[in-house]
Amino acid sequence: MTEPLVIDLHFRDQPRVIATGVIRAPEGLVLVDPGPASCLPALERGLRALGHSLEDVRALLLTHIHLDHAGATGALAARLPGLRVYVHARGAPHMVHPEKLLASATRLYGDAMDRLWGPFLPTPEGDVTVLNGGERIDVAGRALTVAYTPGHAVHHVSYLDEETGLAYVGDTAGIRVSAGYLIAPTPPPDIDLERWEESLQALEAWRPSGLFLTHFGAVSPVGDHLARFREALAGAAATVQATLTLDGDDDEKMAAFADRLRADVSSAMPPEEARATELAAPFGQLWQGLARYYRKRAAG
Repeated sequence: MTEPLVIDLHFRDQPRVIATGVIRAPEGLVLVDPGPASCLPALERGLRALGHSLEDVRALLLTHIHLDHAGATGALAARLPGLRVYVHARGAPHMVHPEKLLASATRLYGDAMDRLWGPFLPTPEGDVTVLNGGERIDVAGRALTVAYTPGHAVHHVSYLDEETGLAYVGDTAGIRVSAGYLIAPTPPPDIDLERWEESLQALEAWRPSGLFLTHFGAVSPVGDHLARFREALAGAAATVQATLTLDGDDDEKMAAFADRLRADVSSAMPPEEARATELAAPFGQLWQGLARYYRKRAAG
């Protein structure tokens, strides 16, 4: 696997939470998941460390529109005239008109919205290239293949860099802050386990040389990683499904799940990595997404 270029965005001054992928294309830089606006200073520092500046960036590839992946997009578009933004068709309207997205996020994060994510500015519609999956695109002179990869989010796509064989997969293949431990990112509202398995099979069909996770960085071998991620996802799903049969309200069930996961994570890695893991995947939200999925299925 060709070692990819990565910028650690040091989310909340913590390393190994959010990674932006950097592709050196013939016509300039391409960034995969630029992260939230609150991390723009770290993004610029990272570019300088690679010998570049923000003005070298020609395009953004968004795997999906969650704030930790795409929140800085509008701010970057305002600073970089002509910037191309690639995003799935289900996510594109929310990048142009983010009011509903921000209202939904505010229900999760409340008064912490600005402190965590910074401003989410609208992206000019003329800067947006809409994707559905299945495309082969030329981005700043670099050929990439696009796959629609829902399961984590209905607006999720993944990108295969045809030159290196590296697949930029956002949250589709999980979170791995610490090398030996995988987390399944299952926040509300879009979790769909059946479609997620189809997405994993789509990644396997690419036969990539490696996977680039937004949380955190490149992993290989691919087969081993995906096998272990399937186990992590199935284990989390079974645990949440079991909690739904217990007495108590949702707050109690969510807290019990989060406490159990926190203890497991703390026993598996150093404290700094445990903190980064929970910042990348707030544990209570993982319960909420899977609980919603199972209740929707039960309701038909």
